[in-house]
Amino acid sequence: MSHTVKILLLGSGELGREFVISAKRLGALVIACDSYDDAPAMQMADAREVFSMLDGDALRAVAEKHRPDFIVPEIEAIRTEVLAELEAEGFTVVPSARATQMTMNRDAIRDLAASELGLVTSRYRYAKNLEEVRAAASHTGFPCVIKPVMSSSGKGQTTVREEAGLEAAWDYAVANMRGDRSRVIVEQFVDFDYEITLLTVRHSAGVTFCPPIGHRQERGDYQESWQPTPMTDAAIAKAQDMARKVVDDLGGHGLFGVEFFVKGEDVIFSELSPRPHDTGMVTLVSQNLTEFDLHARAVMGLPIPDQIRARPAASAVILADRDSASLTYSGLAQAMEGGADIRIFGKPTSRPYRRMGVALATGPDTDSARSAARSAADRVHIGYGD
Repeated sequence: MSHTVKILLLGSGELGREFVISAKRLGALVIACDSYDDAPAMQMADAREVFSMLDGDALRAVAEKHRPDFIVPEIEAIRTEVLAELEAEGFTVVPSARATQMTMNRDAIRDLAASELGLVTSRYRYAKNLEEVRAAASHTGFPCVIKPVMSSSGKGQTTVREEAGLEAAWDYAVANMRGDRSRVIVEQFVDFDYEITLLTVRHSAGVTFCPPIGHRQERGDYQESWQPTPMTDAAIAKAQDMARKVVDDLGGHGLFGVEFFVKGEDVIFSELSPRPHDTGMVTLVSQNLTEFDLHARAVMGLPIPDQIRARPAASAVILADRDSASLTYSGLAQAMEGGADIRIFGKPTSRPYRRMGVALATGPDTDSARSAARSAADRVHIGYGD
């Protein structure tokens, strides 16, 4: 069988799984990579490679073995200097090696946004030890947020309300860092009305925006998301302008998840991921083209609509509560009775608070969709055999 393109996917979690499905529908051949076998995306892909993406020699060896048309990172913890070398040698990195390098570390993308592009951000400083954390907190004031410059899904993040909490927050950030850099960002706590993800697609014909996605977090990790979230035209315009500036600077083609805090008409840049975003799982039911479809199209140079609309919809995560390598799922029929949909990610092991699936629902408005999604998620039961 012939294929349109060959894609090397770096990271094979639930977002990678959905991306593989979208890419396969367009005729791509996908090699899924991760540090453990039988990861969710591997179950859908044509081939798999098991290695640490922080092992530069292994990363290069896999790229040279498969000679893909596109190298598509799905995680942050990658030896990005090797991606830059591969790009210089003729490989295409999505959206670009520079984008993966800038966004792997919160300090690089924050400095780009605040210092070079002039985007509105909170006050912040970096620290690489507890003494510097204390100095940074005196600059930002309390409450402040402390998080590793490199982590995934909000891990290692703490809101600190007084000086006595700084040491525990530093210890927690260090324990949850990814990569090999013991550095945190200490930033002013923004008393926002709500926070959004603006899915932004940079493609061969320009930039296209999805309707804004609202979301709620616990422990720094997304718990539910909904789309569209109410925003004034002025606030949407500010968010779109900032998102366009940063994705145009990063370059390349693909979908970016750009996060903002919103306070009244004020819009404050928070973070950016150069790939599909976990809060964008809601697009599996809200949009005719999901975030994964849009990413695949942009990567492969296929057309992206000028306008993307969303029906009121919501997602709610299904979490594990313990460590196990023997998992069963029940309650799916009951969860679906009200019209909700369930996606089980197929992760081979669980741990406390690990996302194992997601409930998806639509409704006449986002409030009713959120209620339906949460109710469906609550009805799914995870069984542990060990």
